[in-house]
Amino acid sequence: MEDTIAQKLLNWYEGQGRDLPWRVKGGAPPNPYVILVSEVMLQQTTVKTVIPYFERFMERFPTVESLAEAAINEVYLYWQGLGYYSRARSLHQTAKQIINEYKGVFPTSKEEVLKLKGIGSYTAASFLALAYNQAQTVVDGNVIRVICRMYHLTKPTKEIMPQIREKAELLTDKSSPADYASAIMDLGALICTPKNPQCLLCPWQAECRSRGEADLEAIPYKKQLAKPLKQGNVYIIQNSHHQVFIRKRTQKGLLSGLYEFPWSEEKLFSELPQQDTQKEITHVFTHFKLVLHIYKIQTEQMSEPGQWVERENLSNYPFSTLMKKVGRYL
Repeated sequence: MEDTIAQKLLNWYEGQGRDLPWRVKGGAPPNPYVILVSEVMLQQTTVKTVIPYFERFMERFPTVESLAEAAINEVYLYWQGLGYYSRARSLHQTAKQIINEYKGVFPTSKEEVLKLKGIGSYTAASFLALAYNQAQTVVDGNVIRVICRMYHLTKPTKEIMPQIREKAELLTDKSSPADYASAIMDLGALICTPKNPQCLLCPWQAECRSRGEADLEAIPYKKQLAKPLKQGNVYIIQNSHHQVFIRKRTQKGLLSGLYEFPWSEEKLFSELPQQDTQKEITHVFTHFKLVLHIYKIQTEQMSEPGQWVERENLSNYPFSTLMKKVGRYL
């Protein structure tokens, strides 16, 4: 039965699946590097958001060699705005691993792929399925939703992940795993959407146990936790030469390696005259919400580590989306 269900999905995918810049229908693309970049970018980020970043990134770094040879600051510049910058660092380090440890040849076993920086179990399975057409079961958010609705699984997903994975594995097509992985993710993205799913267009409508049920849109069930609120202060510091003071974050922690306007959850620079702009910016991270109150300072010298940069040259430095929001008040 599972073979018949899988074939229905593959038939649907052939005509209705998305055309994406990293995708080749009918198997795996000739260059696994394309899949590596796209999979890392797609971690916690939507396809629609990733596409322009992917195209720009690949134009600058068309090969794993070009990425490995690049400076990390330039990698950050081309990642700027995509968020979760640890992914950019990991991808850069992975490129170096492939060149230095694997002589430029991508590993093809899950054991070896998991040794690459920033590659977990999900990304390894997805990479091997999409890059090498290996029979791997890919379970992302879209797949979880499809499987839970298909079998009407109504318990919180964290409690039933082994069951979800088992059913997903049973359905996985072993003869065309690359197409199947893309197909089931597309099914969740295009048809079995969180709200207003298009059941009449679904190739699995006859088998779906949730179709027509009142709780369809409530599946999969996830316990929602309120994000804690953090508050702080950010400082736009300029001198009489219209230069702006910025600093580089350390290589550990959130947004590490990027440049920023000085900020803290505590008050800073109490010894300097400050203008309260009465402005605030809000940014939502994965696990918390941050509100920063904006102050401006005019001074000629700064005692803390950092550098003065011409305003027109700020675009040469990689800033997070959070700091770009602050920069609008320059």
